[in-house]
This record gives sequence, C-alpha cells and structure tokens, in this order.
Amino acid sequence: MSEGFSEGEKVLCFHGPLMYEAKVRSLTIEYWSGRPDGLEGHFYFVHYRGWKQSWDEWVSEERVMKYSPENLVKQQELRSTQTARKVAKIPEKKPTAEAPKKRRRDSTAEREEDFIKRPEIKIMIPDALKTLLVEDWESVTKNQKLVALPRAINVNDVLNRYQDYIKEGQRRRGAREGRSDESLGEVIDGLRVYFDRALGNILLYRFERQQYVDIKKQYPEKAMSEIYGAEHLLRLFVHMPSIIAHTNMEQDAVHILKDHFTQFLGYLLKFQKELFIEDYEPAPPSYVQAVKGN
Repeated sequence: MSEGFSEGEKVLCFHGPLMYEAKVRSLTIEYWSGRPDGLEGHFYFVHYRGWKQSWDEWVSEERVMKYSPENLVKQQELRSTQTARKVAKIPEKKPTAEAPKKRRRDSTAEREEDFIKRPEIKIMIPDALKTLLVEDWESVTKNQKLVALPRAINVNDVLNRYQDYIKEGQRRRGAREGRSDESLGEVIDGLRVYFDRALGNILLYRFERQQYVDIKKQYPEKAMSEIYGAEHLLRLFVHMPSIIAHTNMEQDAVHILKDHFTQFLGYLLKFQKELFIEDYEPAPPSYVQAVKGN
C-alpha cells in the first residue's frame, strides 16, 4: 500500500538488492494496470541521489519507502547482508548442471522477499549503547565530525581488557579454566578478525571514508584494530546477525556465540565512560572539501 509520497519528497528506493536515497520527481495520478511485467499500482518517477539522470526511472510503490531512522537501519542491514559473504569468505553456491534454469522474475521483488524471509539472529544491544549508536551516526553524518585517530584505547586494547576482566572474574569465583576459557579466546580472536575485515566494507559512514584512506596511508603496516576504537567496534554488532547468518555455524555454536556477545556488550556498557570518547572532532574545512570532491 502506498504511503502517500509527494513530489519532491526525499525517500529510500530499492534498486536491485539495495536501497538508495532518492527524490520523487513525479508521480502518476491514475492507477496503472495491465503492464507487460505484471506490476500494477501507483508509480513514482525517482532520481537517485548522486547518480546521473540517465538512471532516473519509474518505480512501483512497493519499491519506495519513507526516509526514516527505521528504514535507514534496514538500508544498512541490506548493505551488510550483501557484503557479509565477502567478509566471512563464504563462496557463493553454483547451480548444478541438472538444475533447470528458472524464468527470470522481477529481481527487485525476489531480493526484497529474500530479505524478509532471511533467518533472523537477534543480538540484544542495551538501550544505552543504542543511544551511543544514534549519537555516533548524528555526529558523523549530520554534524560532520570524526573520531580522532589513532584511538588511545583501540579495539585490540578493548578486547584484551575484556578477556582479562572475564578471567579475573573466573579466578575470583574459583572457576576452573578449560573449554570456556578456550572459547573465550576464540571469540576474542574472531571479533578482531571480523573487525579488520568488515571496517572498510560495512562499518564506515561515507563521510569517514576519506579518513580511512588517509589512515591506511599513514599506518600501512598496522591493522585497523590497532587504530580504531570502541566507537567503530560497537557498530560491528549491528551487522553481526547478517554476518553470522552467512556462515556454516551450527545452531548450538550460534547460541554460545550470542551469549559471549551479550556478555561483551554488558562489559562495554559497564565501562562505557572509559572506553568511548564523549566528543568527536569537527572535520577541518579542507577535509570537508575533499569529501565533497570525491
């Protein structure tokens, strides 16, 4: 059902498997029916932000969504789903020779349906950390501020401190070190690897990409987990459900991993003031100009 989009309204629009920011240029007054592709309903003529006008097109109402914080999250989830295989290094399945070729339907409808039907793995992020994520997004995308890098407490430091924190708790309780201690080390190592692989693909906002390029040139021998801090590590947990969904992990292992993540997020919450910076730095005019020029 149409949400009543108006001419000139900023929206999010499906193009292939992803959603992009767009503007409604025109809309149909009448109800279109009997189209060769089988689609019926109201259509909107949209322009995708930053794209050439040659990409402007009429799209069905099912492809257009309100520009809202909730749909921006959905846009990010779609993006992370597309890159999760690359991050996790899971090869795409190739069709067998015996499998008959399906008649191609509307690819957008298929992709949206796949997104809706995708198994959901929920990771509960505490409300206070969700607030940090919103403030983080606003600082970078709206206020054009950046996290000063390198961080005094980087991702490696956060993970090592967490591991020491858990081990100290085990010692105080007189817990025996064994498989649980081994799995803790595996989770820590896995988070470090996933962060280094995911940062440049799905964890940065557009305004931060130039900073990322500059940092890699400045520190070519360092892993990004030695440069970035808790602010960007927290973003990883927004994408973790999609990353986990594209692995061959057994269900029992997924439950164990979720327990570890819940415990780790609790640690971030407890030491929030120590691990997260309060104020981001305003980007200098030269940086803003460089971003606009890209």
